[in-house]
Amino acid sequence: MTTDRDTYPTEGSADLWIGAVPSLDPAGREVLLGLGPDADDPGTRLVRRLLDRGHEGEEGVFHLLPEDLCARCERIPGLLAVTLLARRDVLAHVLLTAPDEERALPEALPADPQDDNRVVLLRRELATAFAPAEQDGEPRPVLLIDHDGGPSSGPGELTALFEAGEAGIAVICAEPFPDAG
Repeated sequence: MTTDRDTYPTEGSADLWIGAVPSLDPAGREVLLGLGPDADDPGTRLVRRLLDRGHEGEEGVFHLLPEDLCARCERIPGLLAVTLLARRDVLAHVLLTAPDEERALPEALPADPQDDNRVVLLRRELATAFAPAEQDGEPRPVLLIDHDGGPSSGPGELTALFEAGEAGIAVICAEPFPDAG
């Protein structure tokens, strides 16, 4: 059962929820990130560029290679933190023909503290006890919902947009869940 603590973001962590996408897995509990139309920071702009590298599975569901874009989920006491990361060489390749302003975007982002060859694109935190489970020995992916529904859209509205064909879902591979102890 999902509780209010699991479905509604804490202040300052909009667009991160734990929930299901009924048409994909009605009983599932997934980490859902929303990427709304008003987000225009450097990391979000780069995430949108990388989404173009996705490979469509079922209609409206795109899978990204972990070399292109990956997620790190971490447990912090009382919080789940989700970070989207990209390799610098992949970003350089994606931005080869971009205007100078966009080619400079990766330099405005912090380096991944665990790998200098990657940058942190987005980081969201949610007050929850939820810990993403593994499936077949692999971490469950993070589902990124790219939508035009506005910043106040919650998980129910976003999954309805997806099911109506008005939003896409990108499946972002997650790194192994680090031990909290």
